[in-house]
Amino acid sequence: MKKVILSAISILFLGFVAQAQTTSTGDSKFDLTGRASDHLMLQFGSDAWTSRPDSIKTGGFSRHFNVYFMYDKPFKKDQHYSVAFGAGLGTSNIFMEDHTYVNLKTTANTLPFQHLDSTANHFAKQKITTIYLQAPVELRYYSDPAHPGKSWKAAAGLKLGTLLKAYSKAKNYETASGASIYGKTYIEKQEDKRFFNSTDLALTGRIGYGILSLDMGYQVTGVLRDGFGPVMNKVSVGLTISGL
Repeated sequence: MKKVILSAISILFLGFVAQAQTTSTGDSKFDLTGRASDHLMLQFGSDAWTSRPDSIKTGGFSRHFNVYFMYDKPFKKDQHYSVAFGAGLGTSNIFMEDHTYVNLKTTANTLPFQHLDSTANHFAKQKITTIYLQAPVELRYYSDPAHPGKSWKAAAGLKLGTLLKAYSKAKNYETASGASIYGKTYIEKQEDKRFFNSTDLALTGRIGYGILSLDMGYQVTGVLRDGFGPVMNKVSVGLTISGL
């Protein structure tokens, strides 16, 4: 999965370079008076942790939701291209499976991922959520710069973020036979940032038409801080809704 994401982002970048070489011989001027320079970008899709050990069971619909306010500035030389930058929030929810329990309040120096056997009490569901303040930067290409709503588009870039919050949320504590102990609405929530990487650097790529595009991302920095748990990186695939 990681190789697919990195390959796709590399192809997008090489495509930009090749296209730039073919269009750099002359100016490309369009009437962009009706094109907005600032806009909202929403992203929703699936997340996964790569290279995780067998003891960490994740699954379900592990997902992300991101929202950014972006500013888009077309190139003067060739308006097919623009650079966009902005700020916003990136959230990730990773769901544990097969009775895997994560205790953020442990006093241990590494984050424990405890696999409970079939004879132990357990939570029916648990997720790990991280929220980052992020600054995305994109190099963009439009087939029709004057009408981005009717244009093929592609983008490659990166996101730099800082961790705002990390917490776990477990629901419905059950017996080994599946009987609820405290009721199905019982929730245990733990908040602690110390195990998670405080800096988030991710490579990103998008390709689509109009306001919709398929987005991909690979977190270069690890999910956990060095020495605080297994080395894992996050990969993302999803849908972007954006006017540009």
